[in-house]
Amino acid sequence: KSHRRIIQQHQIKQSMSRKGDCWDNAVAESFFRTLKTECTYHENFKTREQAKKAIFEYIEVFYNRKRRHTHNDYLSPVEFERKSKFA
Repeated sequence: KSHRRIIQQHQIKQSMSRKGDCWDNAVAESFFRTLKTECTYHENFKTREQAKKAIFEYIEVFYNRKRRHTHNDYLSPVEFERKSKFA
């Protein structure tokens, strides 16, 4: 109940699929697996701020701009988006 109350207070639209239907979560779960494997599992952060900074840099500097994604024809998300706008 507290979870749903917070969602309502912040006017967040919760995405829920039917029981046993995991397809809407597949992309998010794949991303978090990659984030943990490539960024956090091998680290021992001393503070929450260190973790936040490392995760921000991983996502904004590396993952979105440099890391190639097989789903994007081996382009980074930024390159793929740029290419699709001019296609």
